[in-house]
Amino acid sequence: MKLTGKVVVVTGGGSGIGRELVLAALKRGARVAAVDLRREGLDETASLAAAGDALSLHVADITDREAILALPDAVIAHHGAVDGVINNAGVIQPFVRFNDLDFAVIDRMIQVNLYGTLHVLKAFLPHLLARPEAHVANVSSMGGFLPVPGQTMYGAAKAAVKLLTEGLFAELLDTKVGVSVILPGAVGTNIAANSGVQIAGMDEADAGPLKPLPPPDAARIILDGIEAGRLHILVGNDSKLMFLASRVAPKRATALVARQLQGLLSS
Repeated sequence: MKLTGKVVVVTGGGSGIGRELVLAALKRGARVAAVDLRREGLDETASLAAAGDALSLHVADITDREAILALPDAVIAHHGAVDGVINNAGVIQPFVRFNDLDFAVIDRMIQVNLYGTLHVLKAFLPHLLARPEAHVANVSSMGGFLPVPGQTMYGAAKAAVKLLTEGLFAELLDTKVGVSVILPGAVGTNIAANSGVQIAGMDEADAGPLKPLPPPDAARIILDGIEAGRLHILVGNDSKLMFLASRVAPKRATALVARQLQGLLSS
């Protein structure tokens, strides 16, 4: 689906990859509804976009089912239709072993990363199915196909998003709705801070064995993948490399990641 002239909803549009997706989609000629929990982030995105009525701002908590079910009416009232949804909003967990995680963190991983995505899909999919052409893209993670120690519950939720999206792709094969699952590796965002997570000894801009991808580059890859109709959109060389490695030698790939991140785990 080419983005020019389309109306696209982007969750998590107030920061990080989400903000860059909003800005890049507008530059490609789309109208955008940016959704975020924080008004200040949305306002900053709007100031960078200077897009007039091509951009609408919607403060909403994706874990609030009733609020999200009401969101399509607000978007359609402003833009007249909805042609695409990019489920980008998400949070990571503290780098803590599963055995040491409390249930509040576990619940948050599932509520935000899985149920938040589900809520948006259930709200917007009926509208997408009514359009001549539409697309839905859900952000999973490299951690959704490769285990990351210290992010086990985050990875479990993102793996569920990956399989959910692949199942949705299979169900919508005979429709005009395209489906993509986005699998980012390390991207230089403030996701830890925005998730309320402090990671001792790691600067997010310098995390991981490969240099993190700048967010504008991640947004370009994602939108290129959506416009090309790709099912799997691998974002970053680390994601591409580990996607292959996890299929060819899953045990070795898992051990490699475990060694790289050992220092981040609490003892």
